[in-house]
Amino acid sequence: MASRPKAFGLTAEVNAKIAKKYEISREQEALRWIEAVLGDRTLFQGVEGEEATHDRLKDGVILCELMNAITPGAIRKINRRPMPFLMMENIGAFLDACKEYGVNSHDTFQTVDLYERQNMVNVITGIYSLGRKAQANGYYGPALGPREAQQNRRSFTEDQLVQGRTTIGLQMGSNKGANQSGMNFGKSRFILD
Repeated sequence: MASRPKAFGLTAEVNAKIAKKYEISREQEALRWIEAVLGDRTLFQGVEGEEATHDRLKDGVILCELMNAITPGAIRKINRRPMPFLMMENIGAFLDACKEYGVNSHDTFQTVDLYERQNMVNVITGIYSLGRKAQANGYYGPALGPREAQQNRRSFTEDQLVQGRTTIGLQMGSNKGANQSGMNFGKSRFILD
């Protein structure tokens, strides 16, 4: 991990906001889901907190194995040697596989967020996004988070569309009884003799 100087000013404020968003309960739920998908209940035993989670996920091996468990063969080569560029390559391969799987790019994280522990909130959110997309794509294993909304297209006949244009919806209000009697703006003016 790169040595970064202490943040001041706006950068320190942003880092403090990010740190406040980190929730241990979401982290633990995501880690338990990974354990359930991979079938190893001892994978994150004793891991709690941002730093411990970072240390366990930093090399990207577990994330690559997770993606291969959801979609077999999604990541062909997993680097297991502890070399920085290989670790970052694993994380990048995981992120690419997530995008190919259908996870929106704005729902994932960047390699630096995990490798240099810049934003672990995004990492946990990215894992949740993968869990949500797995449910939507028909993965029948353990579920994480709420189910992703399905598209619900509606089709109307031309007669129904014409009828809808003639009706004033209740959201638009009503003009019945509208007048300006009794309306006063500001203080009335007094003229003295």
